[in-house]
Amino acid sequence: MDLGLPELTDEQVEAVSKAAEDAARRHIFGKVSRKQVENLTISVEAEGANPVNFTVEVDLGLAADMKGVNEEALADEAVKAAFEVIETYLRKLT
Repeated sequence: MDLGLPELTDEQVEAVSKAAEDAARRHIFGKVSRKQVENLTISVEAEGANPVNFTVEVDLGLAADMKGVNEEALADEAVKAAFEVIETYLRKLT
């Protein structure tokens, strides 16, 4: 099914990927402080041209004293925040 999305330029892919990464990072640091994060890796990849497929991965490790926070759930929420930004960006192009 053709969604009517134009083929993204390299600059557009880079811009939406950075915006998605920033959204995931903001989400995490909105829930926990930077001092409580021991490891954070956010990866946003785009494959294909039309349609373009995005993959977002968040690897999160919190300090040992953060027992009340579910790392996996927080990482999943950050992925969702990133995809919301991607979706909003793509909708603006149609």
